[in-house]
Amino acid sequence: MTELTPGMPAPDVTLPRDGGDTVTLADISGPKVLYFYPKDDTPGCTKEAIGFTDAADAFAALGATVIGVSKDTVAKHDKFIAKHNLNLMLLSDENGDVCERYGTWVEKKMYGKTYMGIERATFLIMADGTLAQIWRKVKVPGHVDEVLEAVKAL
Repeated sequence: MTELTPGMPAPDVTLPRDGGDTVTLADISGPKVLYFYPKDDTPGCTKEAIGFTDAADAFAALGATVIGVSKDTVAKHDKFIAKHNLNLMLLSDENGDVCERYGTWVEKKMYGKTYMGIERATFLIMADGTLAQIWRKVKVPGHVDEVLEAVKAL
């Protein structure tokens, strides 16, 4: 896989979303914030989703759509959204194809064990489908504000 860099076309995505519909990125107008996260209802992922939900109006005012992606099922996404009153779209990449194309399915290490998992990453995609900015190995505190500032700068 070619390493994604700003200025490249973003790989298109068609995945099932919370609520059961299917979403294709190319069908969404305006800038898109596509963020990959490891797992629903875990501490960091919950904080990140709540952060994006809290800033949803600010992103919407700029015409941007925020979309989360994990390998969790649509049913898990539905429970996650209901439990935390989230106001964003969550896509289910159960087979990991989109994670592979975006380079977020990586080898990770924790407590001396090596395993495969989703690297927390965010991709800002311009309205024309071009990657504007990429954040890898995201740390949750302050990240939503940083992404919002980048959307404002488009």
